[in-house]
Amino acid sequence: IGKIYFDGQDITSLAPNERKLNTVFQKYSLFPHMTIAENIAFGLKISKKSKEYINDKIKYALKLVNLDGFEKRSVDSLSGGQQQRIAIARAVLKKHEILIFDDATSALDLKTEAALYQALRRECPHVTKIIIAQRIASIRDADQIMVLDNGRISDIGTHDQLMQSSAIYQDIFHSQLKEGDEKQ
Repeated sequence: IGKIYFDGQDITSLAPNERKLNTVFQKYSLFPHMTIAENIAFGLKISKKSKEYINDKIKYALKLVNLDGFEKRSVDSLSGGQQQRIAIARAVLKKHEILIFDDATSALDLKTEAALYQALRRECPHVTKIIIAQRIASIRDADQIMVLDNGRISDIGTHDQLMQSSAIYQDIFHSQLKEGDEKQ
């Protein structure tokens, strides 16, 4: 059990909606009774944004995750990867300072995942993105990578630095290459 600090303030006891961060989990938690547009707009409606503002942001978010034209579809009509991208679109619109992706792109193919992270870097440059991932391909281009071993940080660095210094990282990388999950 630990505490969560943000800008030096303990936010552990704050309700999740009161924290200045947003998390996208592997399980996307979309509302099945709502359309894609309604799912994306959910947080904006709670914030009492205007209808025009919300509609503009829905279009922006769908373009960001490469799902233009999906506004009226139902959640059930989407693949798992598409549902994950809708959850990411919804999180991005909340305009928090930190976005946490807890294996949030695991249902995406590597090409779609890379394009999504590239779009997030371009469109949200001042947002800190924390990516928790099993696949090295998901984090390979990160500014900083932390390797966990039994729940503790064992190594920190870029992909290239860790390939030189971290036996754990190297082992994971090579095992994923053998499985065909990683492309050099």
